[in-house]
Amino acid sequence: MMNYLQYVCLIIYLFALVALFTYGMNCYLLMLFYRRNQDRVARHHEQIKEHFYRNYPEKDWPRVTVQLPIFNERYVLQRLVRSVCRLDYPQQLLEIQILDDSTDDTVDIAKAMADEMTAGGINVVYIHRELRDGFKAGALRDGLKTTRGQLVAIFDADFVPHRNFLKETVPYFADPRIGMLQTRWGHINADYSLLTRAQSMGIDGHFSVEQASRAWSGFFMNFNGTAGVWRKKTIEDAGGWQADTLTEDLDLSYRAQLKGWRLHFAPEVVCPAEVPVTINAFKSQQHRWAKGSIQTAKKNLGHLFKSDVSLMVKIQAFLHLTHYMVHPMMLLVVLTSIPMLYSQWFFNHLAYPVMIFTLLCLATCGPSSMYLFSQKILYHDWKSRIKFLPVLMCLGTGIAVNNTRAVLEALLNIKSGFIRTPKYGIRKRDDRWQDKRYGIPLNAVSVLEFIMGLYSLAGLFLFLFFSKYLVSPFLLIYTAGFFYVFFLSVRHGHGKPSS
Repeated sequence: MMNYLQYVCLIIYLFALVALFTYGMNCYLLMLFYRRNQDRVARHHEQIKEHFYRNYPEKDWPRVTVQLPIFNERYVLQRLVRSVCRLDYPQQLLEIQILDDSTDDTVDIAKAMADEMTAGGINVVYIHRELRDGFKAGALRDGLKTTRGQLVAIFDADFVPHRNFLKETVPYFADPRIGMLQTRWGHINADYSLLTRAQSMGIDGHFSVEQASRAWSGFFMNFNGTAGVWRKKTIEDAGGWQADTLTEDLDLSYRAQLKGWRLHFAPEVVCPAEVPVTINAFKSQQHRWAKGSIQTAKKNLGHLFKSDVSLMVKIQAFLHLTHYMVHPMMLLVVLTSIPMLYSQWFFNHLAYPVMIFTLLCLATCGPSSMYLFSQKILYHDWKSRIKFLPVLMCLGTGIAVNNTRAVLEALLNIKSGFIRTPKYGIRKRDDRWQDKRYGIPLNAVSVLEFIMGLYSLAGLFLFLFFSKYLVSPFLLIYTAGFFYVFFLSVRHGHGKPSS
């Protein structure tokens, strides 16, 4: 007979397992939606451009404002501004806003860049805020008050848009129903390290499969905060930029779609970006995304469920906004695994371990299959990229402690500041970040990652000792993940100042 504690552990274990299974199975569903719509939209991009340039002379093109929200970006600001000023679009229809909240010498660099470009005949407006009210959302909100453009393109400091970016994206807005167009993120420094390789693969999976499937299937999708274009009217109609979540982009996207606007995705348009080169920068980014997603879910899901959209749209939106719940579920599976081991009756029936093994396999292989599928879609040499998948799996499990903290902060309404992801202008393997500013130091989360690594390792040994082999491979993945993220955090965080 089970005692009370074992019964509780069993309920928690199965609940977390079913939750992981649900999110994992949805990855297969998104791949299915992608395949179902792939042929229908294959020529969509060229058709939209052809229609626009055939029917709209240059004098009728919309005015565009490019917003560049920056905060202490001394290493990448010049690269960003120069790339934006090279955009191939009629100068009389183009306005560039540098929205600078910086507190270091980035202010002087930004002013000098604005003066240089203005002297060259480019319409560059420099706006510096002494008070960083609302962080990025506040900067975009304040900048929008003086924009002259009908369309607003937004680029973070680590992005380098191609010269033809606007000519590839503006045609979509000939459709008055389109409120926003998101483009696909590329990677400037994907081959810098195993860490950047893994992140690049994860980003590819999100953009090439998740975003495409949602956009093509009529589900709610989101602006990713950069490398996209908004219709100014859409922003205003949806209530403007709001700073009550850490993902103002996701929040505005859902409010706009609830207002009836359509958001679209153009996978053919790629905007290269710098992938974070340190694990602590990546963890900071993930913390912001995880916490902001749950905040956005709390804010918008009630309105969504009351709306008249279809049940499938509501289900997909729920899974989308709550996706970061997989990380607390991972921790629950690990933490209850050892108590579960002592529920002998559970393992005395072969059907139960087989069921657990099957659920874990499907939950684990869902995201992995989606990432591999994205590589096949995007790259001719996709088979050579498979070798980086284990690193991505370790990263995805090892980040669970960091992201669980973020989820709990969102659920418990614990406030935290907007910590931006530092960029170092890294392009080549021999570029160095170690002697540059903006480092993120080691924090207490890393101690918990180490403890979870030890706990997972103990569970792995116990399962092997008691000959419970079916669950052991998954504990091995968790063990490798926690230790990988911990040791990389120590390596990248040791002695690095915060500034």
